[in-house]
This record gives sequence, structure tokens and C-alpha cells, in this order.
Amino acid sequence: MLDLTYLIILLPLVGFAIQAVWGRRLGDPAAGGVATFFVGASFVVSIGVYLDLLKVNAPVRSFTQNLWTWIPVDRLQVHASLYVDPLSMTMVLFITGISTLIHLYSIGYMKGDRDYPKFFLYLNLFVASMLILVLGSNMLVTFVGWEGVGACSYWLIAFWFTKDSAASAGKKAFIYNRIGDAGFLVAIFLTYDKVHSLEYSTVFANIDKIGSANVTAICLLLLVGVMGKSAQIPLFPWLADAMEGPTPVSALIHAATMVTAGVYLLCRINPLLHASSDAALVVAIVGAATAFVAATIACAQQDIKKVLAYSTVSQLGYMFLAIGCGAYEAAIFLMIAHAFFKGLLFLGAGSAIHGLHDEQDLKRMGNLRRYMPLTFVTFGIGWLSIAAVPPLSGFWAKGDVLENTFAAHPALWVVGIVTAALTAYYMSRLTGLAFFGKDRWAKEVAIDTTTDMPGSHHAEGAIPEPHESKWLMTVPLIILSFFAALAGVMAISGSRFSLANWVDPVFGGNLYNDHLSSSSIWVLSTVDAVIAIAGVYVGLRLWTSRAERPALEGAFLRGAWYINELYDSVFGRPSERLAAFCAEVVDPKVIDGAVTGVAAVVRGSGSVIRKTQTGYVRNYVLGIVLGIVLVLGFMLTRMWWA
Repeated sequence: MLDLTYLIILLPLVGFAIQAVWGRRLGDPAAGGVATFFVGASFVVSIGVYLDLLKVNAPVRSFTQNLWTWIPVDRLQVHASLYVDPLSMTMVLFITGISTLIHLYSIGYMKGDRDYPKFFLYLNLFVASMLILVLGSNMLVTFVGWEGVGACSYWLIAFWFTKDSAASAGKKAFIYNRIGDAGFLVAIFLTYDKVHSLEYSTVFANIDKIGSANVTAICLLLLVGVMGKSAQIPLFPWLADAMEGPTPVSALIHAATMVTAGVYLLCRINPLLHASSDAALVVAIVGAATAFVAATIACAQQDIKKVLAYSTVSQLGYMFLAIGCGAYEAAIFLMIAHAFFKGLLFLGAGSAIHGLHDEQDLKRMGNLRRYMPLTFVTFGIGWLSIAAVPPLSGFWAKGDVLENTFAAHPALWVVGIVTAALTAYYMSRLTGLAFFGKDRWAKEVAIDTTTDMPGSHHAEGAIPEPHESKWLMTVPLIILSFFAALAGVMAISGSRFSLANWVDPVFGGNLYNDHLSSSSIWVLSTVDAVIAIAGVYVGLRLWTSRAERPALEGAFLRGAWYINELYDSVFGRPSERLAAFCAEVVDPKVIDGAVTGVAAVVRGSGSVIRKTQTGYVRNYVLGIVLGIVLVLGFMLTRMWWA
């Protein structure tokens, strides 16, 4: 099966091609069924490749499939090749598996949309691009997938492009990611300049030749790239606006796959980070700061999807914190658990929105557990899991991150544990407002567009009684809730499901050893559990009985620390003024002035020279005579001086 690795990527591409050619003819729901089939087939092949990889003896548990030589230019030899090892295979399994569930969910969620086939076309292409990203054996193939998911995210976020807010959100995501991608590109150039290869294996084998300063530079440049893709400070504001896309897009791109690309890349370059403690510390600080800032913002958001969006940013910060501490296995564990419980939460939120006829305002929800019991139970598992309530997966995954952080950087552990308390609080606030309390949706509410945050979504008038979603949407919820609850089994050392045993060969001696005693681990775990339960209790106690607490939802937090306004003042407005100056001065007076000036000179000189062309023979004879006289005069002077 290892020789069939290429099929993992090819099958979604075949689905994309079918949608491009026959999507309109297939229509609704056949187009969705075809797209889901090919992603599901990719998942089946992935399982086969995984089982075959298990047969390869550790620690050399890897396989490279060279498809063709892509760029054969002198010393630049880039192969279109795929690299299978425990890290890439872990990514492939949850990308294809969760993408299959999200495709199935989308068949019901997108029913009746006028661009139904195009939606699945984009989804298939996105999955193929993400698989190229994680399976690439060199930095350039990875970058192709990196750009592919960036383009697809733009199309999917702006899918309902007739809405100004959706079109703007798509452009915003595209621009922020391009800023980050510039760092990735420069890192590629610098790496090739020092190693004359872009193959990961060759780069890692020649770290000594790169030099410590250049290693740090490469790591920091790649960090700039992943700041954009994985929405870290300062390039995270695009992720909240990305909620303008359909909810399955939020689940697929902004919870389970695309935003974890940065986490994957940093784990892939672990030998470089291990060789640069300064770069690793920067990664940890960025992660801790992002986790805290995003968690505070999530505490005051009113749109259910924006709460989950900022929650995603915060959880990604935890993963970066783990990577910066050298706890790569902890980062991967949280990444997998997050894919399950955050995918579940987004799809559960989509089910609630669907049942409320497109209402996304938490203040217009309430008591949904009575009308949507299955959505409530499954969403509840995701809620308690992300809150890190034991024994659900989030408790084990987040606890692993915090333990390593405590040993490596105690100050950052304090930030992490405060963020954990905030996470339990804001997720309980969301659950309390949406599923408990009174039926606030039953009352017609006047929408004040002057005070609502930009991009708010509301159902018109009084909302009819909510209804449970159909099986196409609830089956994925059930499956994801099962894994969100039980994924903690991967933390059990020595079991056949142990994540540590599986990915150890990838990291080897680069893993951080926290050297914590058993008693210290028990104390830290107890603190984690107490913090989680206290956050859940406070959140429910405050928000199940009341929907308005202005003191806890200040404008500063609702406005996301006014970071968008800051960027607008520092970059946006000056750029507009620069553009206006260029349009009013540089373009007409400098550029056009240079062009028209050359034309005026040519025209003027032509007018002067034209006067010598009179058409009269006597004038020409006179000119000839004068010329002869001048030549003779010149010759005589030469003879005289000689």
C-alpha cells in the first residue's frame, strides 16, 4: 500500500475534476455525494498506507515516493516526491477522516444553495492541497500545498461573495496569509543558499553547515509564515472574520486542517528548532501571548461562531507554546484532540444555526437543549472536552502541554493556566447562552445595526421553533463526539494507541524531557482539573440565568482589543493616503508627466527642424553653398595653423 501513497492526493483531485466538468449536471445532492465519496476513498487508502507503515521497523519508519523530477536546473534539483512517516501519516489520517465527515455534513447543510456544486469543488481541491502540504518531502512541495490551501480558503471564506462582509473577509484572509508567506519564501531561499537543497532530510543532515545565526533566521522566517496560516499574533485577526464562510468551512479550514498547517511545519523542522533555543523561545512566547489574548476576546463575543474562532486561535497558541518548549508530542496530541472537539463544536454550532433559521447571535438563542437534544448532547461533549474537564480528551491533551511548560518556562505556565480557566469560562458562557436559560428566540427583537458588531448575522423577525437537524448533519456529530470523548487514550503510554510510541522516531533526541516526578504530575493534573471545573461552574452560574452582563462584556473585549482599528490606523489609513497621493500627484504629474514631457520635447524639436524643410530648391542650394563655405573655411584654418 505504501506504493499507492499518491492515491491519497489523487482521489480528491479526481473529485475536483469531476465537479469542475460535470458538477452542474450532477446538481444537489449528487455533487456532494460524489465529492464525499472521493475524500472517503482517500481516507480508506490512508488507512491502508498507515497499516503498511506499521510493518516498517522502527526507528526508521519512513517511506519516500519519488513521482518525477520537477525542477532540474543545475544544482537546483527539486523532486515532486512524497514523504510518509508517523508525523505526516498522523496528519493525513485526521485530515481525510474529519474532511469526510465534514463533506457528509455539508450535503445537508448546503442543500438548496445556488452554488452547491462549486462549494464541493472547492472542498475537494482544499483537501488535496492540504495533503500535498503534509506529504511533501521538501520545502517547495510543501509550499505548493501551502499556497493551495491559502487560495481555497479565500474562495471558501468569500463563498457568499454577494455579501460585502464575506467578500471583505476573503480578501482579508488572503492578504494576511500572503504577508506570512513572504517569510516562508525567504526561508526557502536562505535554506537553499546555505545547503543547496530543499529536501528536509538533506537540510537536517547539514545543520552544522548552515550556522547557528542562519538556523535562527530560517526558524524565525518560517515562524512568520506560520503566524499567518495558524493565526498567531500579530497575524491572527483574519480568522474571526473568516466565520463569514459557511459553517462547514469554519469546521474544515479553521478548526481541523488549514490552521494546523503551521503546527505541522514547526514540528517537521524540529531539528532546526532544537538547534536554536532563541527561536524556540520566541515560538513559546508568541504561543502563550496568543492563547491569552484570544481567550480574553472570546469571553465577550456575541456571535457563536466568533467565540469558536477566537477559541481556535487560543488553542493554536497552546500548540505553539508546546512546540517552543520542545514538547512536540504534546503539540501533536492537542492538535488531534482539537481537530475532534473543535470540529464537533463548529458543526454543533452549525446545527444550532440551521435549527434557528440562520441566527448566530447568542443573545437570541436559549434553551435549545429542549428542542435539539442530540445537538446539545454532542455539543456538550465538545464543550467539556475543550474546557479540559477530566476524563475527556482535552484534559489529557492540554495537561500534557501545561506540564511541559511548567518544567521549561514556569512564567509561561502561569499564562497557560490562566488561559485554561478563561477557556472553561467562555465555553460555558457560550453553552449557557445557547442551550440553557429562556427561549429568547421566541420573541421578535429589533436589530440595532448601529450597535451590532460588523458581520453580525440575524434571522429576520421572530424565529420559529427550533428543530433538530437531519441525520446527514447529526451522524458526523455523533462520530466526532465519540472521538472527542475517548481520544485521551492516546496519552496512555505503552498502549497500541499511544501517540508517543508512534511519533517518537520523528523527534528522537529533540524532545524535551521535563524530568517531573510522579507527585508533581499529580499536583499539576489536579490543578488543571480544579481550574477546568471552576471555570465551567462560574460560566454556567453567570450565564444560564441572564443574557446581559455589561460589566463582563466590555467594549475593549468585544472590539477584540481594537487590534483591527490599530492596524487600520497604522497601516490602512496611511496606505489609503499614500494611494491617493500616488493617484493625484505621482501618476498624473510624475509618470504621465514624464511620458507627455518626452512627447512634448519630440514634438517641439520636430517643429524646429521642420522649418529647414521648406520645399524650395533655392533654399537647399543656399544651404549647400553655406556648407561648402564652412568646410573650406575649416580646412584653410587647419592649413594656416599647421
